[in-house]
Amino acid sequence: MKKYLAMVPLLAGAAFLASVGVSSAEAKYTIGVSNTVQGNGWREEMICAIKAQALASGEVTKLNIAHRNTDAAGQLEDIRNLISAKVNAIVVNPADPAGIKSALEEATKAGIVVVAVDQAVTEPSAYIISNNQEQYAYLGAKWLFQQIGGKGDVVYMRGAAGASADSDRDKGFKKALAEFPDVKVVHEVFTGWQQDQGKQQILDFIATGAPFNGIWTSGIDNVIVDALVESQTPLVPVVGADNAGFVGQLNSVEGLVGAAVTNPGSIGGAGVTLALQILNGKKPAEQTVLVEPQLWENATEEGKAKLKSVADPSLSPEWPVSISIPEWTTYTKDQIIACKGPGE
Repeated sequence: MKKYLAMVPLLAGAAFLASVGVSSAEAKYTIGVSNTVQGNGWREEMICAIKAQALASGEVTKLNIAHRNTDAAGQLEDIRNLISAKVNAIVVNPADPAGIKSALEEATKAGIVVVAVDQAVTEPSAYIISNNQEQYAYLGAKWLFQQIGGKGDVVYMRGAAGASADSDRDKGFKKALAEFPDVKVVHEVFTGWQQDQGKQQILDFIATGAPFNGIWTSGIDNVIVDALVESQTPLVPVVGADNAGFVGQLNSVEGLVGAAVTNPGSIGGAGVTLALQILNGKKPAEQTVLVEPQLWENATEEGKAKLKSVADPSLSPEWPVSISIPEWTTYTKDQIIACKGPGE
C-alpha cells in the first residue's frame, strides 16, 4: 500500500518548526548511500540533505557514500560494497529498479534496512519515500497544455532512460496528453538530468527551425530558458521544477510564462529519518510514502505572489527551493548548505 502525504515542503526562507541541531540520541548507526548521478543540482541537494539529517539526528556515527555517475551495473557493485561494509541501513536513489533488485534483496537478507528515495524499486522488502513523480508530470503537463490553448506542438524533455522516476513521469505526462488530443509532441529527448546536455539538446532542436509552442522539462529548466534567451528564440511557456534558478527566472525574465512543480531534493534527508525510525523499531504502516507536489505559476497574480514568496537567490540555481520537509527533516538551512555529515 501507499501513503500519500499532502505535505508542504519547508522553504529556504521559512522558519523551522521542528527541532534543529544535533539530537541528544546516542549515535550508533552507520548508513550507506548509493547515488548514480553527479553534477545535477537536485542530486547534490539530496546528498547534502542526507548529510545534514544524519548530523542533526545525533544517531549516525558515519555515512558511507557511493556518489558517482554510473549505471545499474555500477550501482549493483556499489550496493554490494556497502553490504560488505556492514552498514546498518542503505539509502538508495535507484538507477534502474529491476537492475538493482538482487542487491537490495541481498542487503535485506543481511539485516540491512533499505530505503529508496526519489523513485520506486521493485524489491518488495525495500521501503520507499518519494515525491509523487507521476503527479509531478501530470500537474505540469496539464497546466502547459491549457496554457497553449489546448492545441499545438510541445517539446518533451525527459530525465534518464530506465529510471523509474522518468517512467512514472512519462505516465503522468501521457495521462495529461490523452486529455488534449490537439496537443502533439514535436520533439522528445532524454536529458539524463544533465544541465549541459539538456541545454545543447534544445539548442540543436531550435536550429532545425521546427515550430513549437511550449516546453515541458523534467527539472532541467533554467538552462532551457537561458537557451531561449541566448538564441533570441521567442519565449514559449516552460514547465520545470522548483529549482532556485528557474523560480528566479519566473520572477524576473520579461515575457516568460511558466510553472514550477515542487520536487524537493530534501527527500534524501527524509530517507535518513525513515531508515532511523525503522532501525529503532518504528516501521511505517505502509511500505511506500509519497509526497504530493504543488504547482507554482506566474500566469496569475496569485501565482506570481507565491513565486516571489518562495524565491531564494542565496541557493545554487540548480537546487530546489524546498530545502526541507516538515516532520521528516530537522536540520537548519545552514546545515544543508554546509553539506557536512557526522565526523566531517
